[in-house]
Amino acid sequence: MEKKRLVILGGGESGAGTALLAQAKGYDVFVSDFGNIKEQYKDMLRLHSIAFEDGGHSEALVLNADEVMKSPGIPDDAPIVAKIIAKRIPIVSEIEFAARFTNAKMVCITGSNGKTTTTSLVFHILQQAKLNVGLAGNIGRSLALQILEDPKDYYVIELSSFQLDNMYSFRADIAVLMNITPDHLDRYNFEMQRYVDSKMRIMQNQRPEDYFIYWAQDEHIPAEIKKRRHHIAPATTPSSQPEREGHPTLVPFCDKDFEQLGLSFSQIGVHNKRNALAAYLAAKSLGVDEQIIRQSLVTFPGVEHRLERVAVKDGVTYINDSKATNVDACYVAMQAVDAPVVLIVGGKDKGNDYTVLHDIVSRKCRALVYLGADNGKLHQAFDSLGLPVADTHSMAECVKACHALAKEGDTVLLSPCCASFDLFHNMEDRGEQFKQRVAELTPRT
Repeated sequence: MEKKRLVILGGGESGAGTALLAQAKGYDVFVSDFGNIKEQYKDMLRLHSIAFEDGGHSEALVLNADEVMKSPGIPDDAPIVAKIIAKRIPIVSEIEFAARFTNAKMVCITGSNGKTTTTSLVFHILQQAKLNVGLAGNIGRSLALQILEDPKDYYVIELSSFQLDNMYSFRADIAVLMNITPDHLDRYNFEMQRYVDSKMRIMQNQRPEDYFIYWAQDEHIPAEIKKRRHHIAPATTPSSQPEREGHPTLVPFCDKDFEQLGLSFSQIGVHNKRNALAAYLAAKSLGVDEQIIRQSLVTFPGVEHRLERVAVKDGVTYINDSKATNVDACYVAMQAVDAPVVLIVGGKDKGNDYTVLHDIVSRKCRALVYLGADNGKLHQAFDSLGLPVADTHSMAECVKACHALAKEGDTVLLSPCCASFDLFHNMEDRGEQFKQRVAELTPRT
């Protein structure tokens, strides 16, 4: 019997992990990356004699696939993906593919904001409960590689909308949807409903014994749940498929539940109370001991690059919130800070509407520092507010400007609203550079 051919687009963590799992399961595997594959992943592929290419795609070697696993960062309008779609070759995500080979319980978290903190917190709780648990998806190691090399009984998985778009048969035992606010609209033809539909895919295939945990005060989620009792949403992107039905047990939560349950959490901000509530309910749904959950909420160390307190210099607090890549994430970060703010915004704009920040910026900001290759849209959005502004194009310039603008008692907040790819390798690189430049600041004389 001829082997089924799996072509993997993207040779990063998820691509390399999927390649190894697929080979072990008897697939003919080929990895193709338009960019450069890191040496660590090349070494993995060479060690297992898996064919790969980088620096471009060989169409003859890609378009003969029976199935394609596409890295979530690759858009459908990439030329090679458009050709795959035209040939009607099925495209799946790593999570969809990997889940075929495990019976582990899946705890899946998505949302426009809060998903990384909530995912990390659920993982922390389950570790404290001594469960055999792995962390995967947008954070952690490749799910496929874990299933192959270090299988777990539970996986806590952070899911982006891009991953959900190419998931079809996958079923979450526990699905958590934090919120839906405008984000990544450039990938959804600037249509909010398409993005909403993408997020709602997390409940597809769920059964009554499964749980769907969601923030009941969200603008979209309650209405979307009702809609799905009557119709199924269409495909969200050209490579996607129509959504499947799901009939889970619904577990809504509201902000007031935090105080009513008497919870305490190590992290600041109203949004973090929501994250704690979602994690608490997810752990409860798995039967974790109440005392362990409550203790874990207090001991949780937080997430790097998410409201991360960096240093205090000359009486000014510096906070790294580089993970805030959309407007709503910036808003909740501003809410969490109880001091005058010098706000750093900018990067690769994703179709942001900055007007929703005008009120809170006017009330809480001492100054604005723009950080991007092109800050034109930021000037148009904020200069009319009459605050002091600085226009910067590197992290060194940016931190220097913040140091000059901030006064004792202020907070300098890197909460950029935007993707990082105009000036930085990724969100982590932006946050690391910020921390490095803050560390290098010399005291004022």
